[in-house]
Amino acid sequence: MENEEVKGRKVAIDIGKANVFAIVIMVAAAIVFMVPFFWIWKGVPMERLLGTWMGWILFSICMIVGIVVHELIHGITWACFAKSGWRSISFGVMWKQLTPYCHCVEPMRITAYMWGAMMPCIILGILPAISALFLGNLILLAFGIMFIAAAAGDIWMTWLLTKEDPRSLVLDHPTEAGFYIIDE
Repeated sequence: MENEEVKGRKVAIDIGKANVFAIVIMVAAAIVFMVPFFWIWKGVPMERLLGTWMGWILFSICMIVGIVVHELIHGITWACFAKSGWRSISFGVMWKQLTPYCHCVEPMRITAYMWGAMMPCIILGILPAISALFLGNLILLAFGIMFIAAAAGDIWMTWLLTKEDPRSLVLDHPTEAGFYIIDE
């Protein structure tokens, strides 16, 4: 199905509002994970929890690489659900908003799209943040919180999809942060 043939209903989010939402998500994630982190590791010297300056340099490099990996995770997950697999996936950058994106050109079930949307948050955000609670690694905790915030638009779009008929198909919008709902 080509995008020009789509007769679905467009649902899009505003990138500016998504950035504000990202701050809210980051604060919420910081509270959810930092409170138990500091409670669990309260007897450990702060110098040990903070790690080394080399660890923070590695954190910075991983943040940059993580942006690319975030989009790659979307692509890999959606390719698993797309009939044409990897051929249905493309990557790019919305230069006006300085926002990288992954795009799937074929429609899929809402639950499949939601898995693809949320997988970067799970892999790069939630799992590292939970791991940090067990390891006492503040750098890993910061990485997880930042990538939970980086998934704010994905979280918002997934939440919007929960309001749709699960029998419908969703087609990623080719140029905006959003999608088309195709009712069957």
